[in-house]
Amino acid sequence: MAPHPVTQAVIDFSAGAIGGTACVLSGQPFDTAKVKMQTFPTMYRGFIHCFLSTFRQVGLRGLYKGTSPALVANISENAVLFLSYGLCQDVVRLVSGMEKSIELSTLQKACAGSLASIFSSLALCPTELVKCRLQAMHEMEASGKITGGQRSTLWTVVKTVLRTNGPLGFYQGLTSTIVREIPGYFCFFGAYELSRSAFAQYLGTDKDGIGVLPLMFSGGFGGACLWLMVYPIDCVKSRIQVYSLAGRQEGFMKTFMGVIRNEGFSTLYSGLTPTMIRTFPANGALFLAYELSRKFMMETAGV
Repeated sequence: MAPHPVTQAVIDFSAGAIGGTACVLSGQPFDTAKVKMQTFPTMYRGFIHCFLSTFRQVGLRGLYKGTSPALVANISENAVLFLSYGLCQDVVRLVSGMEKSIELSTLQKACAGSLASIFSSLALCPTELVKCRLQAMHEMEASGKITGGQRSTLWTVVKTVLRTNGPLGFYQGLTSTIVREIPGYFCFFGAYELSRSAFAQYLGTDKDGIGVLPLMFSGGFGGACLWLMVYPIDCVKSRIQVYSLAGRQEGFMKTFMGVIRNEGFSTLYSGLTPTMIRTFPANGALFLAYELSRKFMMETAGV
């Protein structure tokens, strides 16, 4: 029996929030290194140097800088993403003239995920801006882009954005976020479903019965495909959100072309190593938590 649409929406929203929490807790130090290397690529020789430098200068808490907004960002993004993903699957069925009970193909699910990412971008952009600024505050001071000695807490960053740019200031980098998310989540959901189907065929079972490790691998594989596809766009987004702290920052295309012209195309891949290391545990935890919590809630609701 199909669940009531409201019940289904609440379950998808809640499972997405639980998955987002698991994703942050398992991958935050790697995300911090990624943002630092994206915004200040000449300051670090590589991932290990960035990781150890941050640990020596600020301690373990430096690697978890921005965890609060990261939790808010990932919980809100994934809650909205998976809520929208369920609704967008219904839209794809409607457009394709399919019955609601019919399972979508991998390509159709990838399209639904891509469409859902537009809505999750609106929830993600403000909190990701705060997170990126907190993570790169030390480098902004060290490079002289802002005056040193400023307190860098969640609330001081929020107040600075409101005072300087008003509420719309939280949406600096929204264009690059949407440009990143649409192709990224097509690859994310497409690769995830493709991997689950391959495991199910190999193990002779359905996709829900492949087990924990294949499920986590599928989530990590989806995340790896996402980042390989959109990493240069994410680098530009991080720069816009961090550098705008020092004043008005150019838009997406001008920032993108400026990086290529002044620093070379390879600079757009600064921080890729910690991102790829992070993607398997973080996205594996995301989908494991999402699928298990969703299954539990569906069974509890008698679906």
